Amino acid sequence: MTITPVLLCGGSGTRLWPLSRKGYPKQFVDLLGPESLFQASAKRFVGPEYGAPVVVTADAFRFIVADQLASAGITAAAVLIEPDGRDTGPAILAAALHLAKSDTDGLMLVAPSDHVIPDTEAFNMTVKAGIPAALAGKIVTFGIAPDRPETGYGYLELDRNPDGAAPQVLPLRAFVEKPDATRAARMLAEGRYLWNAGIFLFTADVIIQAFQSARPDMVAAVQASLDRARRDLGFTRLDPVAWAGSEAISVDFAVMEKAPNLVVVPYSGRWSDLGDWAAVWRETEDMGLALSGRTTAIDCTDTLLRSEVDGLELVGIGLDDIVAVAMPDAVLIARKGRAQEVKQAVSILKARQARQADSFPKDHRPWGWFESLVIGDRFQVKRIVVNPGGALSLQSHVHRAEHWIVVQGTARVTVDAEVTMVTENQSVYVPLGAIHRLENPGKVPVVLIEVQTGAYLGEDDIIRYEDVYSRK
Repeated sequence: MTITPVLLCGGSGTRLWPLSRKGYPKQFVDLLGPESLFQASAKRFVGPEYGAPVVVTADAFRFIVADQLASAGITAAAVLIEPDGRDTGPAILAAALHLAKSDTDGLMLVAPSDHVIPDTEAFNMTVKAGIPAALAGKIVTFGIAPDRPETGYGYLELDRNPDGAAPQVLPLRAFVEKPDATRAARMLAEGRYLWNAGIFLFTADVIIQAFQSARPDMVAAVQASLDRARRDLGFTRLDPVAWAGSEAISVDFAVMEKAPNLVVVPYSGRWSDLGDWAAVWRETEDMGLALSGRTTAIDCTDTLLRSEVDGLELVGIGLDDIVAVAMPDAVLIARKGRAQEVKQAVSILKARQARQADSFPKDHRPWGWFESLVIGDRFQVKRIVVNPGGALSLQSHVHRAEHWIVVQGTARVTVDAEVTMVTENQSVYVPLGAIHRLENPGKVPVVLIEVQTGAYLGEDDIIRYEDVYSRK
């Protein structure tokens, strides 16, 4: 029996700000090594028992998903684009209805794409333990054996304590909302409670029936959105009008807390949702210190230091229980024990309309990325990287002119009717109003420095005439 992984990666969490932002959230960031959490999640479910994954994501992330899957050597069975984020309920239902078109009895394993599960083999053994129950019509969820009285997670209450080392299927008594510290400590001592990981195994028809029973209105809206979906460069765009008729609600509230056929398989291995910087510290600390990038710790304890800027040295002296994260445009310094309050800080930045609240220093595009190096009065300097085969849209600007200097690779540049090849140490001038495009026909990235001059330098000063990525 083949299991289809369903990876949910439409979220834009801010609890790991400034590294994770709305424009480039944590699932796509290389937080713990050379691959992103999304790539690690996709690789976790590769093997003879798994089919190609179905990915549910947002429009802003579709090319990031495609690029990171390609880098990981994985081809998705489908990438469903949500018109807007409506929590996990509609997303999971859309994936189930999509799979049901070809196999109503097919097993689907739903998993967030930003979790850390180091022992892939042990977790997949836990998944296998749930297969018979799922084929028998049960909704199987996977609970994490807690190792501390955590107040940041919801819990699953079991009828009895798990016994034995082998994975086992147990009845679920109740869902428990995030507890206070006193209750969390009591639940840890009792041993009948597991962290709710939000990972599920079921057949497509079983979860659809559960939605039909609990939320028939949602089934109608999501089915209509899928029926009216359109293909776009290999993605499946759900219809926004029908999608708007579906309530924004988690799958737990929509279905799971009402389902009579839900069971649990405990998992006792390491797991983290990397929900805040304290969680990152737990996953990366060595002798109490978690250091990343150009960092130096002198007489520091229980501290995380992280520099995300080439050439920027972050030094901590005499620190205890501190998180310090340096980005090119923002720095976070906080008590590790108050790491969950970062979300509040982001809300304050949004209220001040600070671009750092949502925008990432590197602006990722389907053709590559760019970053602003210097912004001044009537000028801006950018570094632009165009991937092999990538092409900017054919465009013009109303308020700015541009000067491009190629520092790596060879670019094909169109300026009005003239097309030229521009290589390293060569430059080209794009006058205000000129219709222009830059393409990378080579096999290595093109890197260029762009100098913009003009009265207005915003990214919305662009008129597109042609675009291979079908952007509006």
